[in-house]
Parts: sequence; structure tokens; C-alpha cells
Amino acid sequence: MAEAHHTIKSVAGRTGLSPHVIRVWEKRYSAVKPGRTATNRRRYSDEEVERLSLLRDVIHSGHSIGAVARLSTGKLRELLARSQNTRTGSHSAARVPGRPALLAECLAAVNRLDASALQEALDRGSVEMGAQGLLQRVIAPVAQTIGDLWRNGTITAAHEHFASAVIRVFLGHAVRSFSGTEDAPVLVVATPTGQLHELGALLAGASASNLGWRVTYLGASLPAAELAGAARQNRARAVALSLVYPEDDPRLDGELVRLRELLPQEIPLLVGGRATAAYGNTLKKIGALPMRDLAHLCLTLDELRKPSERARS
Repeated sequence: MAEAHHTIKSVAGRTGLSPHVIRVWEKRYSAVKPGRTATNRRRYSDEEVERLSLLRDVIHSGHSIGAVARLSTGKLRELLARSQNTRTGSHSAARVPGRPALLAECLAAVNRLDASALQEALDRGSVEMGAQGLLQRVIAPVAQTIGDLWRNGTITAAHEHFASAVIRVFLGHAVRSFSGTEDAPVLVVATPTGQLHELGALLAGASASNLGWRVTYLGASLPAAELAGAARQNRARAVALSLVYPEDDPRLDGELVRLRELLPQEIPLLVGGRATAAYGNTLKKIGALPMRDLAHLCLTLDELRKPSERARS
């Protein structure tokens, strides 16, 4: 039998699944059968870590955990390969399908200002899809739709603030287990001055935490000098900004230029959100890296970690 030596926290960091989801998949679906120490602590083998990663990817491709949990590891590899083949030629929108029923449930809860219903839907999605799946396939589309509905007057600012508050609390609990080690890279996340909508920044921070980064979340509408100061103080590997609304703030171009001037050149500036294209010329001028979506952000963060990992090996 393969040696089982990975702790649940280590497995969570390797797979992007929360410890809660790993336990549920074990108890409810018998997806893995970890060993136990003398003090009854779970220990996972390399094979089980691979299996959990395969389950995560298969579920992200559109399958439910109940349908695939007891498949053999070999069958999971085959299923994932078939899913990847059918996606060849399509890009991020096809790679991360939404969950229409769950999206509708979340939006209905927001419309009713029903915090319990929204929390319950998010909890269920977390169990079914894992942390990253929930972020990319449910919470991000919900945030996008809420923004659209607010802009066209279908819902009020109160609904948007309500959704932000519930999701903020939910994400805070969800990423608590991903505190990162002391030597983990630091990502500073915020929105710049005048950008008051913070759901995109919250999503970016949660995604980075799930990938093992230590996130310094500064909230909404931070001046360039304060952002740069936080990045320097925390020795950040990167800074991530969310631009959502407004798309025509005359002050923002200057703030972005100022931030780039104040940041050390080796610290990349990652910028995403629906208003990113509106400031495209300035972002190109300062060498910022535009993020298409959360999946693109995750890939970029993985790439940024590679130099330090090689240096430590």
C-alpha cells in the first residue's frame, strides 16, 4: 500500500479543494479512504491526492460528484481526457460552464434579500463543485449578472450590497483553511480609487487563497500610494486590481499610472473586471497584465509561483 503522509491541509493546498469538501466527499460519497494516525488524524497517499485532483477536474467539466465519486482512478483519467478532447478549440467560456439551476436559485435569493437561502445554495455548490468550481461557475456569473441587473435598474443598490455582504462572509469562511505558509507568495488585492464595487476583488482574493497564496485584501477604493505601500510592506509577489464601475472615471488613468510608478518594477500588476477594456490604453502603457476571467487569473498566479518553487527545490 502506498505511504499515506499528506495532511488534509496539505491536500487542500495541492488540490484547491477545501478541507470541508474533502471530508464530505469522503464521508458522503466514499471518494477516498485516507489512513489515520494514532491520534486519528487523516493522512492521504500520493494516489489519493491525484484522485482528488482528478475528481475536481472532472466535476469542473460538468459532472456531479455523486455520479463519478466511486469510479476508478483509471476511469476518471479516461473521463477527463474525453472531456478535454470535446473542449479542444473552445476557450474559457466553454471550459468553465455555469450551473443554470444553481445560478437561478442564487439570483432568486438575492431578489428576495434572503440571506439563508443564498448561503444554503452556496454551501451546496461548494460541496458539489469544490471551491474553485463554485467561484468560477457560480459566484463569478452571479456577480456579473447582479452587476448587469443593477446597471439596467432591475434591482437596486440594496440588492447588490446585500449580495456582496453575504458572499464576503461566505468567502471568508471558505478560504480560512488556506492561510498559506510563511514562505508562500503574497498577493495584494483591492480596487483603486473610485471603484466601489468589490465583488470582483473578493473573488480574486478567494481564488488566490485557494491556490496557496497569502492574500492581503485591502477592500475598495484604495489610493495608489496606499496600495503601493501595502505591496512593499508585505513584499508582495503581485498586485491584483478589479475594475468594474464606472468605466469613464477621468481620475483612474492617473491613479493607475501613479501606482505603476510607485510599485517596484518586479511586481506585476494584474487587472481584471468588466471595466478593464475601457482603460485598455492606460493598462497597456503601464505594462499591466489584463485578466480575462478567474480561470486566466489562476493560470497566471500558477505561472508567477514557478520561479520561487524552482529556487526552493
